Amino acid sequence: MSEDPHLSKEEIQQATEKLQRFRDTLNTVLFGQAELIDQVVIGLLARGHILLEGLPGLGKTELVKGIAKAIHLEARRIQFTPDLLPGDITGNPVLQEVDGKRQFVFQPGPIFGNLVLADEINRASPKTQSALLEAMQERRVTVMGEPRPLPEPFFVLATQNPIELEGTYPLPEAQLDRFLFKLEVDRNDPAVLEQIVLNREIGEEPDVEQVLSREDFLDLMTTTRRMYLPAVVVNYIARLVDATHNGRSEASAGVKYGASPRAALALAAAGKARALIEGRENASFEDVQSVAVSVLQHRIVLDYNAKLDGETGASVVRKLLAEVRTHDRDVPQSMSEVSASG
Repeated sequence: MSEDPHLSKEEIQQATEKLQRFRDTLNTVLFGQAELIDQVVIGLLARGHILLEGLPGLGKTELVKGIAKAIHLEARRIQFTPDLLPGDITGNPVLQEVDGKRQFVFQPGPIFGNLVLADEINRASPKTQSALLEAMQERRVTVMGEPRPLPEPFFVLATQNPIELEGTYPLPEAQLDRFLFKLEVDRNDPAVLEQIVLNREIGEEPDVEQVLSREDFLDLMTTTRRMYLPAVVVNYIARLVDATHNGRSEASAGVKYGASPRAALALAAAGKARALIEGRENASFEDVQSVAVSVLQHRIVLDYNAKLDGETGASVVRKLLAEVRTHDRDVPQSMSEVSASG
Protein backbone atom coordinates (compact mmCIF):
# COMPACT_ATOMS: atom_id res chain seq x y z
CA MET A 1 0.00 0.00 0.00
CA SER A 2 1.37 3.37 -1.05
CA GLU A 3 1.28 5.62 2.03
CA ASP A 4 3.27 8.67 3.07
CA PRO A 5 2.54 9.95 6.58
CA HIS A 6 4.77 12.96 5.85
CA LEU A 7 2.46 14.62 3.31
CA SER A 8 2.71 18.26 4.37
CA LYS A 9 -0.17 20.45 5.49
CA GLU A 10 0.69 22.88 2.70
CA GLU A 11 0.35 20.15 0.06
CA ILE A 12 -2.99 19.10 1.49
CA GLN A 13 -4.26 22.67 1.64
CA GLN A 14 -3.24 23.42 -1.95
CA ALA A 15 -4.88 20.22 -3.18
CA THR A 16 -8.07 20.93 -1.22
CA GLU A 17 -8.32 24.44 -2.69
CA LYS A 18 -7.97 23.12 -6.24
CA LEU A 19 -10.59 20.46 -5.57
CA GLN A 20 -12.97 23.04 -4.16
CA ARG A 21 -12.79 25.03 -7.40
CA PHE A 22 -13.46 21.82 -9.32
CA ARG A 23 -16.46 20.97 -7.14
CA ASP A 24 -17.86 24.50 -7.42
CA THR A 25 -17.65 24.31 -11.20
CA LEU A 26 -19.48 20.99 -11.35
CA ASN A 27 -22.21 22.39 -9.11
CA THR A 28 -22.98 24.89 -11.89
CA VAL A 29 -23.55 21.96 -14.26
CA LEU A 30 -25.85 19.87 -12.07
CA PHE A 31 -27.98 21.92 -9.71
CA GLY A 32 -28.97 20.63 -6.28
CA GLN A 33 -26.72 17.55 -6.37
CA ALA A 34 -23.74 18.64 -4.26
CA GLU A 35 -23.47 15.31 -2.43
CA LEU A 36 -23.53 13.36 -5.70
CA ILE A 37 -20.86 15.63 -7.19
CA ASP A 38 -18.60 15.16 -4.14
CA GLN A 39 -18.91 11.39 -4.53
CA VAL A 40 -18.02 11.64 -8.22
CA VAL A 41 -14.92 13.74 -7.45
CA ILE A 42 -13.89 11.24 -4.76
CA GLY A 43 -14.24 8.41 -7.27
CA LEU A 44 -12.08 10.18 -9.83
CA LEU A 45 -9.37 10.99 -7.28
CA ALA A 46 -9.30 7.31 -6.34
CA ARG A 47 -8.66 6.43 -10.01
CA GLY A 48 -11.97 4.62 -10.16
CA HIS A 49 -14.73 4.06 -12.69
CA ILE A 50 -18.22 5.23 -11.78
CA LEU A 51 -21.69 3.89 -12.58
CA LEU A 52 -24.47 6.50 -12.46
CA GLU A 53 -28.00 5.14 -12.24
CA GLY A 54 -31.15 7.17 -12.65
CA LEU A 55 -34.10 7.90 -14.85
CA PRO A 56 -33.49 9.60 -18.23
CA GLY A 57 -33.21 13.38 -18.23
CA LEU A 58 -31.69 13.91 -14.76
CA GLY A 59 -28.39 15.31 -16.05
CA LYS A 60 -26.09 12.28 -15.87
CA THR A 61 -24.67 12.88 -19.34
CA GLU A 62 -24.24 16.62 -18.78
CA LEU A 63 -22.28 15.95 -15.60
CA VAL A 64 -19.81 13.74 -17.46
CA LYS A 65 -19.38 16.36 -20.19
CA GLY A 66 -18.85 19.02 -17.53
CA ILE A 67 -16.07 16.98 -15.88
CA ALA A 68 -14.23 16.66 -19.20
CA LYS A 69 -14.43 20.41 -19.83
CA ALA A 70 -13.41 21.39 -16.29
CA ILE A 71 -10.23 19.25 -16.44
CA HIS A 72 -9.68 19.58 -20.21
CA LEU A 73 -9.61 15.84 -20.82
CA GLU A 74 -10.21 14.09 -24.10
CA ALA A 75 -13.76 12.84 -23.80
CA ARG A 76 -15.30 10.08 -25.90
CA ARG A 77 -18.91 8.96 -25.93
CA ILE A 78 -20.22 5.48 -26.65
CA GLN A 79 -23.98 5.24 -27.07
CA PHE A 80 -24.83 1.69 -26.03
CA THR A 81 -27.56 0.07 -28.12
CA PRO A 82 -28.68 -3.56 -28.56
CA ASP A 83 -26.83 -3.83 -31.91
CA LEU A 84 -23.49 -2.47 -30.60
CA LEU A 85 -20.58 -4.89 -31.12
CA PRO A 86 -17.38 -5.26 -29.02
CA GLY A 87 -15.27 -4.00 -31.93
CA ASP A 88 -17.33 -0.82 -32.03
CA ILE A 89 -15.85 -0.05 -28.58
CA THR A 90 -12.26 -1.28 -28.79
CA GLY A 91 -11.65 -0.67 -32.49
CA ASN A 92 -11.19 -2.95 -35.49
CA PRO A 93 -8.52 -3.96 -37.98
CA VAL A 94 -9.14 -2.32 -41.35
CA LEU A 95 -7.64 -3.53 -44.62
CA GLN A 96 -5.51 -0.72 -46.08
CA GLU A 97 -2.73 -0.31 -48.63
CA VAL A 98 0.59 0.42 -46.93
CA ASP A 99 3.79 0.79 -48.98
CA GLY A 100 2.15 -0.89 -51.92
CA LYS A 101 0.92 -3.84 -49.87
CA ARG A 102 -2.54 -4.53 -48.55
CA GLN A 103 -2.55 -5.27 -44.82
CA PHE A 104 -4.71 -4.92 -41.77
CA VAL A 105 -4.20 -1.68 -39.82
CA PHE A 106 -5.75 -1.17 -36.40
CA GLN A 107 -8.21 1.72 -36.15
CA PRO A 108 -8.70 2.71 -32.47
CA GLY A 109 -12.25 2.77 -31.18
CA PRO A 110 -13.86 5.31 -28.85
CA ILE A 111 -12.43 3.54 -25.78
CA PHE A 112 -9.15 5.40 -26.48
CA GLY A 113 -9.94 8.55 -24.52
CA ASN A 114 -9.26 9.99 -21.08
CA LEU A 115 -12.90 10.13 -20.07
CA VAL A 116 -15.17 7.60 -21.73
CA LEU A 117 -18.90 8.12 -21.34
CA ALA A 118 -20.62 4.76 -21.65
CA ASP A 119 -24.11 6.13 -22.13
CA GLU A 120 -27.01 3.84 -21.17
CA ILE A 121 -24.59 0.95 -20.78
CA ASN A 122 -27.31 -1.53 -19.84
CA ARG A 123 -29.03 -1.20 -23.22
CA ALA A 124 -26.28 -3.28 -24.90
CA SER A 125 -25.98 -7.05 -24.70
CA PRO A 126 -23.85 -8.60 -21.92
CA LYS A 127 -21.27 -9.70 -24.54
CA THR A 128 -20.74 -6.10 -25.62
CA GLN A 129 -20.71 -4.82 -22.04
CA SER A 130 -17.97 -7.33 -21.27
CA ALA A 131 -15.75 -5.71 -23.91
CA LEU A 132 -15.01 -3.07 -21.27
CA LEU A 133 -13.65 -5.53 -18.69
CA GLU A 134 -9.98 -5.52 -19.74
CA ALA A 135 -10.01 -1.77 -20.35
CA MET A 136 -11.45 -1.00 -16.91
CA GLN A 137 -9.12 -3.33 -15.01
CA GLU A 138 -5.85 -3.26 -16.97
CA ARG A 139 -6.30 0.13 -18.66
CA ARG A 140 -5.47 -1.46 -21.98
CA VAL A 141 -7.21 -3.44 -24.70
CA THR A 142 -5.95 -6.42 -26.67
CA VAL A 143 -6.83 -6.39 -30.36
CA MET A 144 -5.31 -8.67 -33.01
CA GLY A 145 -3.30 -10.30 -30.20
CA GLU A 146 -1.51 -7.06 -29.32
CA PRO A 147 -2.07 -5.19 -26.03
CA ARG A 148 -2.63 -1.47 -26.57
CA PRO A 149 -2.37 0.93 -23.60
CA LEU A 150 -5.11 3.46 -22.97
CA PRO A 151 -4.42 7.15 -22.29
CA GLU A 152 -3.55 8.36 -18.79
CA PRO A 153 -5.71 9.15 -16.93
CA PHE A 154 -8.46 6.78 -18.06
CA PHE A 155 -11.94 6.73 -16.56
CA VAL A 156 -15.17 5.05 -17.56
CA LEU A 157 -18.24 6.93 -16.38
CA ALA A 158 -21.23 4.84 -17.30
CA THR A 159 -24.89 5.79 -17.09
CA GLN A 160 -27.68 3.28 -16.80
CA ASN A 161 -31.41 3.41 -16.52
CA PRO A 162 -33.16 1.42 -13.79
CA ILE A 163 -33.18 -2.22 -14.78
CA GLU A 164 -36.98 -2.38 -14.70
CA LEU A 165 -37.22 -0.15 -17.77
CA GLU A 166 -37.96 -1.84 -21.09
CA GLY A 167 -34.99 -2.74 -23.30
CA THR A 168 -32.32 -3.06 -20.62
CA TYR A 169 -29.94 -5.89 -19.66
CA PRO A 170 -28.39 -6.55 -16.24
CA LEU A 171 -24.67 -5.83 -16.02
CA PRO A 172 -22.48 -8.91 -15.43
CA GLU A 173 -21.23 -9.19 -11.83
CA ALA A 174 -17.61 -9.19 -13.03
CA GLN A 175 -18.16 -5.83 -14.69
CA LEU A 176 -20.04 -4.35 -11.74
CA ASP A 177 -17.05 -5.20 -9.55
CA ARG A 178 -14.84 -3.04 -11.77
CA PHE A 179 -16.85 0.07 -10.92
CA LEU A 180 -15.42 1.77 -7.86
CA PHE A 181 -18.74 3.51 -7.17
CA LYS A 182 -22.36 3.02 -8.03
CA LEU A 183 -24.22 6.28 -7.47
CA GLU A 184 -27.92 6.98 -7.57
CA VAL A 185 -29.02 10.16 -9.35
CA ASP A 186 -32.23 11.29 -7.68
CA ARG A 187 -34.97 13.40 -9.20
CA ASN A 188 -35.02 17.10 -8.46
CA ASP A 189 -37.29 18.86 -5.98
CA PRO A 190 -39.42 21.85 -7.09
CA ALA A 191 -36.87 24.47 -5.99
CA VAL A 192 -34.14 22.86 -8.09
CA LEU A 193 -36.49 22.46 -11.06
CA GLU A 194 -37.21 26.17 -10.86
CA GLN A 195 -33.48 26.91 -10.93
CA ILE A 196 -33.05 24.64 -13.96
CA VAL A 197 -35.84 26.37 -15.89
CA LEU A 198 -34.38 29.80 -15.12
CA ASN A 199 -30.82 28.89 -16.13
CA ARG A 200 -31.13 26.33 -18.93
CA GLU A 201 -32.49 26.15 -22.46
CA ILE A 202 -33.37 22.96 -24.31
CA GLY A 203 -30.54 21.93 -26.63
CA GLU A 204 -27.94 24.25 -25.07
CA GLU A 205 -25.07 22.83 -23.01
CA PRO A 206 -23.86 24.63 -19.88
CA ASP A 207 -20.83 26.88 -20.29
CA VAL A 208 -18.17 25.14 -18.19
CA GLU A 209 -14.88 26.83 -17.35
CA GLN A 210 -11.64 24.86 -17.29
CA VAL A 211 -10.32 25.02 -13.71
CA LEU A 212 -7.68 22.27 -13.77
CA SER A 213 -5.26 20.91 -16.34
CA ARG A 214 -4.71 17.24 -17.05
CA GLU A 215 -1.36 17.49 -15.23
CA ASP A 216 -3.05 19.15 -12.25
CA PHE A 217 -5.46 16.27 -11.90
CA LEU A 218 -2.73 13.65 -12.28
CA ASP A 219 -0.89 15.39 -9.42
CA LEU A 220 -4.07 15.36 -7.31
CA MET A 221 -4.46 11.62 -7.86
CA THR A 222 -0.85 11.11 -6.79
CA THR A 223 -1.46 13.19 -3.67
CA THR A 224 -4.51 11.05 -2.90
CA ARG A 225 -2.46 7.87 -3.03
CA ARG A 226 0.05 9.39 -0.59
CA MET A 227 -2.62 10.13 2.03
CA TYR A 228 -2.01 8.27 5.28
CA LEU A 229 -4.28 5.35 6.17
CA PRO A 230 -3.99 4.38 9.87
CA ALA A 231 -3.76 0.71 10.81
CA VAL A 232 -7.01 0.83 12.78
CA VAL A 233 -8.86 2.13 9.70
CA VAL A 234 -7.33 -0.62 7.56
CA ASN A 235 -8.56 -3.16 10.12
CA TYR A 236 -12.04 -1.63 10.04
CA ILE A 237 -12.14 -1.86 6.23
CA ALA A 238 -11.13 -5.53 6.35
CA ARG A 239 -13.79 -6.40 8.94
CA LEU A 240 -16.48 -4.42 7.08
CA VAL A 241 -15.82 -6.21 3.79
CA ASP A 242 -15.64 -9.59 5.53
CA ALA A 243 -19.02 -8.89 7.17
CA THR A 244 -20.70 -8.64 3.74
CA HIS A 245 -20.45 -12.44 3.39
CA ASN A 246 -23.24 -14.70 4.59
CA GLY A 247 -22.69 -15.98 8.13
CA ARG A 248 -20.18 -13.28 9.02
CA SER A 249 -22.74 -10.81 10.41
CA GLU A 250 -26.43 -10.50 11.19
CA ALA A 251 -26.92 -7.99 8.36
CA SER A 252 -25.62 -10.46 5.76
CA ALA A 253 -28.26 -13.12 6.47
CA GLY A 254 -29.85 -12.65 3.03
CA VAL A 255 -26.61 -12.24 1.09
CA LYS A 256 -25.75 -14.85 -1.53
CA TYR A 257 -22.34 -13.44 -2.45
CA GLY A 258 -20.42 -10.75 -0.59
CA ALA A 259 -17.84 -8.19 -1.67
CA SER A 260 -14.45 -9.12 -3.14
CA PRO A 261 -10.96 -8.00 -2.04
CA ARG A 262 -11.23 -5.35 -4.76
CA ALA A 263 -13.93 -3.75 -2.62
CA ALA A 264 -11.49 -3.40 0.30
CA LEU A 265 -8.98 -1.66 -1.97
CA ALA A 266 -11.75 0.59 -3.25
CA LEU A 267 -12.80 1.56 0.29
CA ALA A 268 -9.20 2.44 1.15
CA ALA A 269 -8.69 4.55 -1.97
CA ALA A 270 -12.04 6.33 -1.65
CA GLY A 271 -11.48 6.97 2.07
CA LYS A 272 -8.17 8.67 1.30
CA ALA A 273 -9.81 10.78 -1.41
CA ARG A 274 -12.57 11.97 0.90
CA ALA A 275 -10.03 12.89 3.58
CA LEU A 276 -8.15 15.01 1.02
CA ILE A 277 -11.33 16.81 -0.05
CA GLU A 278 -12.06 17.54 3.59
CA GLY A 279 -8.52 18.89 4.08
CA ARG A 280 -7.43 16.35 6.69
CA GLU A 281 -4.05 14.64 6.99
CA ASN A 282 -5.25 11.04 7.09
CA ALA A 283 -8.29 8.92 6.32
CA SER A 284 -10.66 8.14 9.19
CA PHE A 285 -13.51 5.79 10.07
CA GLU A 286 -15.92 8.56 9.06
CA ASP A 287 -14.38 8.74 5.59
CA VAL A 288 -14.80 5.00 5.07
CA GLN A 289 -18.39 5.09 6.34
CA SER A 290 -19.21 8.00 4.04
CA VAL A 291 -18.24 6.05 0.90
CA ALA A 292 -19.23 2.54 2.03
CA VAL A 293 -22.66 2.43 0.38
CA SER A 294 -21.31 3.70 -2.95
CA VAL A 295 -18.45 1.17 -2.89
CA LEU A 296 -20.27 -1.92 -1.63
CA GLN A 297 -23.92 -1.82 -2.71
CA HIS A 298 -23.35 -3.13 -6.26
CA ARG A 299 -20.92 -5.80 -5.09
CA ILE A 300 -23.48 -7.60 -2.90
CA VAL A 301 -25.67 -10.27 -4.49
CA LEU A 302 -28.83 -11.04 -2.53
CA ASP A 303 -30.74 -14.29 -2.47
CA TYR A 304 -34.32 -14.58 -3.71
CA ASN A 305 -35.96 -14.34 -0.29
CA ALA A 306 -34.05 -11.19 0.65
CA LYS A 307 -35.19 -9.53 -2.56
CA LEU A 308 -38.78 -10.50 -1.81
CA ASP A 309 -38.41 -8.87 1.61
CA GLY A 310 -37.40 -5.63 -0.09
CA GLU A 311 -33.70 -5.76 0.79
CA THR A 312 -31.17 -4.06 -1.47
CA GLY A 313 -27.40 -3.90 -1.51
CA ALA A 314 -27.60 -0.39 -0.07
CA SER A 315 -29.87 -1.43 2.80
CA VAL A 316 -27.53 -4.29 3.73
CA VAL A 317 -24.52 -1.94 3.79
CA ARG A 318 -26.35 0.52 6.05
CA LYS A 319 -27.12 -2.31 8.48
CA LEU A 320 -23.48 -3.40 8.37
CA LEU A 321 -22.32 0.12 9.22
CA ALA A 322 -24.54 0.03 12.29
CA GLU A 323 -23.40 -3.47 13.26
CA VAL A 324 -19.64 -3.53 12.64
CA ARG A 325 -17.69 -1.70 15.36
CA THR A 326 -15.03 0.78 14.28
CA HIS A 327 -12.46 -0.56 16.77
CA ASP A 328 -11.35 -4.14 17.18
CA ARG A 329 -10.12 -4.86 20.71
CA ASP A 330 -7.24 -6.92 19.30
CA VAL A 331 -5.81 -4.05 17.27
CA PRO A 332 -3.60 -1.52 19.12
CA GLN A 333 -4.39 2.11 18.40
CA SER A 334 -2.62 5.38 19.09
CA MET A 335 -4.29 8.50 20.41
CA SER A 336 -3.65 10.28 17.11
CA GLU A 337 -5.48 7.52 15.22
CA VAL A 338 -8.43 7.65 17.55
CA SER A 339 -8.72 11.43 17.24
CA ALA A 340 -8.46 11.14 13.46
CA SER A 341 -11.64 9.04 13.37
CA GLY A 342 -13.77 12.12 14.05
